[in-house]
Amino acid sequence: MQESTHLADAMIAELDQEAASTRRVLERFPEDRMGWRPHPKSMSLGQLALHIATTPAGVAQIAAMDSVEAPDFTRLEAGSKAEVLDAHERSLSAAKEFLRHLSDERAEAAWTMTRAGTPLFSLPRIELVRSIMLRHVYHHRGELCVYLRLLDVPVPAIYGPSADEDPFA
Repeated sequence: MQESTHLADAMIAELDQEAASTRRVLERFPEDRMGWRPHPKSMSLGQLALHIATTPAGVAQIAAMDSVEAPDFTRLEAGSKAEVLDAHERSLSAAKEFLRHLSDERAEAAWTMTRAGTPLFSLPRIELVRSIMLRHVYHHRGELCVYLRLLDVPVPAIYGPSADEDPFA
């Protein structure tokens, strides 16, 4: 007899699979360039790396609530590569712990973001997880790969070969 699964199981599997690629990208950023940014409006390298590292736990924290006030997104600067890599591991652990205890009923329940008490949007909690915990991290991971390229740092292969790595060669 097949064991029953719940909606969050696929999210945990994807989080685990993608974490390895994210870790490889985070391991590559040059620690001596953490303040570098490609444009004045862009996050610094250290801010972007720390944002990627901490997003899963941050999403788990807000997804545990039924609604949340839109945050002011203060960008923290990473102190070191070790801090970023440690934050990434802790963030993944917190996210997986949240997902392991997320029932299907709660996953399908509405989650709402508000501003000054006025609803901005509402969606099923599982969509918040898929959209922000997963896709949002992939978006920023790609952005970090562009930073690496601009800094002439070899970009790791993620879904296939990069210009610098070919896992199939």
